[in-house]
Amino acid sequence: MPEQVLRRTPLSRDRVLRAAVALADEAGIESLSMRNLAQDLGVVPMALYKHVANKDELLDGMIDVVVGEIDPPVPDADWKPALRRRILSARRMLGRHPWAPLAIESRNMATPALLGYLDWVVGTLRAGGFSADLAHHVMHAMGSRVLGFSQELFDAARRAGRSGPTEPEPPAALPPEVAARFPHLAEIATAAAHDDGSVVGQGCDDQFEFEFALDLLLDGIERLHRQGWTSADAAR
Repeated sequence: MPEQVLRRTPLSRDRVLRAAVALADEAGIESLSMRNLAQDLGVVPMALYKHVANKDELLDGMIDVVVGEIDPPVPDADWKPALRRRILSARRMLGRHPWAPLAIESRNMATPALLGYLDWVVGTLRAGGFSADLAHHVMHAMGSRVLGFSQELFDAARRAGRSGPTEPEPPAALPPEVAARFPHLAEIATAAAHDDGSVVGQGCDDQFEFEFALDLLLDGIERLHRQGWTSADAAR
């Protein structure tokens, strides 16, 4: 009976997108297809196209759904704790949806919800007294950390020229012949233990590493802001 009731529920764009998120959460983004999604919803694939034009639009909508899970801003909060709070909320969201980091990276353009979040980040900096110049450089320095994850420096998928979502690979020691040629990299490759259960994205991006880098950046950004830093002064 519950299954029959579910199948009688009218389709909507929101229901399609949330079902797609649930499918990606359960089976991975590589399992997502219009056919599999239609099967989960108990409809024919063509019924989905009334709500999403194609798989690209489906993926964009899924990203907007999960970005919508980031905690809302706290009114009147100072820029530094406000940024830290929402960035760590974004990271918790990515922990619930491990497919999302590479899905976000795979898009040619940011989605509306993602643009809204990034616009809030810049607006928070500007409201905190940052110049547009410093805010510009802060966004570059923060990079993907603004979204709650760190891009791995040595991304195997990018080296191989592949694009699109893939399953994160655990970090590994360098092969012996590579370690012999690059001893300093080999030394740090195994210098720290990582909490595999808190990894988001790729490689060494566990919770400790993420917060370590985030706090370093925020502290440095705060120092530059207090100094009245400008790129013109730095270039002299």
